Amino acid sequence: MTRTDLPPGPARIELPEPWRSDTQMQLAPGENVQTALEVDLDATLHFAKGIVLLTELRILARAPGEDWQQWPYRRGMALKLHDHAGVGHLELVDEHGRLAAWRFTLAQNLMAIRLTEQFGPLLETALTGKPVEREEEHACPTCKAPLEPDQDECPICTKVVHTPPSTWTLLRLWRFAHPYRWALLGGFTLMLLSTGAHMIPPYLSMPLMDNVLIPYQNGQPVDTHLVMLYMSGLLGAAVLAWILGWGKTYVLALVSERIGADLRTTTYEHLLRLSLEYFGGKRTGDLMSRIGSESDRICVFLSLHLLDFASDCLMIIMTGVILFTIDPWLAIVTLVPLPFIAWLIHLVRDKLRTGFEKIDRVWGEVTNVLADTIPGIRVVKAFAQESREANRFRVANKHNLAVNDKLNKVWSLFSPTVSFLTEVGLLVIYVFGIWQVSKSHITVGVLTAFLTYSSRFYGRLDSMSRIVSVTQKSASAAKRIFDILDHVSSVPEPVKPVKLDKVEGNITLREVGFRYGNRAVNRGVNLEIKAGEMIGLVGHSGSGKSTLVNLICRFYDVAEGAILLDGVDIRSLAVSDYRRNIGLVLQEPFLFFGTIAENIAYGKPNATRAEIMAAARAAHAHDFILRLPQGYDSMVGERGQGLSGGERQRISIARALLIDPRILILDEATASVDSETEKEIQKALDNLVAGRTTIAIAHRLSTLQRANRLVVMDRGKVVEEGPHDELMAKEGAYYRLYQAQARNVDTDLDEKAKQRDDDN
Repeated sequence: MTRTDLPPGPARIELPEPWRSDTQMQLAPGENVQTALEVDLDATLHFAKGIVLLTELRILARAPGEDWQQWPYRRGMALKLHDHAGVGHLELVDEHGRLAAWRFTLAQNLMAIRLTEQFGPLLETALTGKPVEREEEHACPTCKAPLEPDQDECPICTKVVHTPPSTWTLLRLWRFAHPYRWALLGGFTLMLLSTGAHMIPPYLSMPLMDNVLIPYQNGQPVDTHLVMLYMSGLLGAAVLAWILGWGKTYVLALVSERIGADLRTTTYEHLLRLSLEYFGGKRTGDLMSRIGSESDRICVFLSLHLLDFASDCLMIIMTGVILFTIDPWLAIVTLVPLPFIAWLIHLVRDKLRTGFEKIDRVWGEVTNVLADTIPGIRVVKAFAQESREANRFRVANKHNLAVNDKLNKVWSLFSPTVSFLTEVGLLVIYVFGIWQVSKSHITVGVLTAFLTYSSRFYGRLDSMSRIVSVTQKSASAAKRIFDILDHVSSVPEPVKPVKLDKVEGNITLREVGFRYGNRAVNRGVNLEIKAGEMIGLVGHSGSGKSTLVNLICRFYDVAEGAILLDGVDIRSLAVSDYRRNIGLVLQEPFLFFGTIAENIAYGKPNATRAEIMAAARAAHAHDFILRLPQGYDSMVGERGQGLSGGERQRISIARALLIDPRILILDEATASVDSETEKEIQKALDNLVAGRTTIAIAHRLSTLQRANRLVVMDRGKVVEEGPHDELMAKEGAYYRLYQAQARNVDTDLDEKAKQRDDDN
């Protein structure tokens, strides 16, 4: 133990520059800042700056968009720190409730940890006037950042670095374009020929002007044969360009649509293979946006914008070659504005790239509101929160509008500037060309051809400048998709999977440990479950029961130790083969939109109607299904709307029965139903459990009395195991849980009896 004295003295930290003068005005004479946390999110989770300070006397804070507030130290005060989905949350509470709350990104989590650690000693010193002894900080050996007692990894050293999107990301799409390389080559050849056909009319304008129009203006007769020859050439070039243009557009559009379809399919299949750990930190709306709108944006880029860009490049190259062939000096003058346009494009590109990535993230906020609200519309209406959700959407949409407006300021200046430079270029050609004609260095026909080619040249440059916008949008979209494709599942498939001919159902856990992020959840768990045995997992909320079940299902992989099935490490088994032996019944069963028969047969799509009905009978669901208008063909709404909780649960039991698993997981299967429905479900569970290795989690300890053994967990460890009577006799952790629950039940019964007396 080391003594940590916290007397008044000089400030212990260096405040960020924007806060120094403002903070100094708030401090009393002799008062000093001991530690600080700069928060970077407001109450609506938009980026905004604020600060929380601890002094020797009080807590000082300025929330984003608000004035300074203070809370002098007093007994009962506490700081609570937690995080969810990448957002940190710091609360100041006392015995009466919450006093204040601040939110921040996890980049600030290190300082938040330090703030909460120093709050206790500062509070005690302020109240007693005596310095406090506290344990030496558990710190990272690399960066010396403070770690919590159950942290094994440093959040700073293991932080993933965010890389901005790059235009080169689009080159990674070649992986999807490679199967269509011959079609792409054919389309490019058609594009080359089409662009060449477009070059013919301006070239024919020279002899048409010099040999026909000018001589006729000077009084010479028109050569009809020559006119017909030039007109035929112009018409033929136009028809040829149309046919070739149609062909190249059709071929390349077909290819780009197939590339987009492959991209969506590959991304979705990869997403399905990722572990639950990946989905824990993602929003549904964001993932839907990536696979849907982002892949569609890339498809449009490939089929339209990239095609136009390639055509523009060919046109510019061919035009440049023809111009230098006709007159090198006039060609050089024509290209004068080109370096300025290239410099302008380079200047704006980075701003557009980062701007479009931010727009994508902000648009994710809008889709997240929709993804939250539409599936939960029943809850929204039940609590009359339509106005609140509409306001959430309005705020997100307003934020999206603000970000777009900011980017449009750059884009609105860029495009007209390019157009202005092209007009200046044409003016320069006019001036220099007229001077050349006056000196008889070139003919009027040559100048006319130059002006025609230059108009096309600069028109293409203007069009190419617009490609900067769509290219950066597509690069941002590609990066968001490749962020999914580059993510490696934390539950990998074995290189050479072991085959189990027959699964008995013996499960062994040896020194199993698991951490979620950098926080240890389970440590040193040893457990033997025999084939056909039923065990019950009990313990307080947060004791690690559900995590242990997730490890057994291999939704996550253990960080330490091993889990064995019939003596074989489950990490050496193919994931799909292993999970086919597991039936899962959750507290909140999830049903898909479709018929009842399709939901029961979800784990075995080729099941016959007889097998489906047999599973439903065993699950005590057959009778209520037949009472529905279309029986087994009755449609189930999204997430099972239209069915009661007990009916949904019995369908999920039938779904588990149909696959006939050797291992059964029951996670609070009867927690959300009334006692009458619980009896029906219990009968179904009795049929489901028979002859199978069963692991059941239940808060109602009375529902686990059929279990062969009870396993008591606390803080991620197994603290007791044995039959109900034996554990009660020990009067240990299980006994205390049982007694606490019995007291709650008695209290509930007394309140119900009192209510009945009052009603009578």
